[in-house]
Amino acid sequence: MKTIINIRANKEVKENAQKLAKELGFSLSDILNASLRNFIRTREVYCSAIPRMIPEFERFLGSIEKDIKAKKNLSSGFSSMVGVEKYLDNL
Repeated sequence: MKTIINIRANKEVKENAQKLAKELGFSLSDILNASLRNFIRTREVYCSAIPRMIPEFERFLGSIEKDIKAKKNLSSGFSSMVGVEKYLDNL
């Protein structure tokens, strides 16, 4: 079920947010819903123009780093696409 939330926002802020959301392929409603879901999930508010990794992605990268240190789940280096294709064909 959907509901309507009325908020007061500066007209310029709303227009700029709508423009940016549209550039990213979203509606302003999509952005606000995503922000609310993230707020519920993380219980935090974070605002920045600079991207940061979410904790789930940091954990994922940590598992990759463990694999690298253990030298497992790795492929050899490739100097050409032919080598890549041969490797993938043999999987």
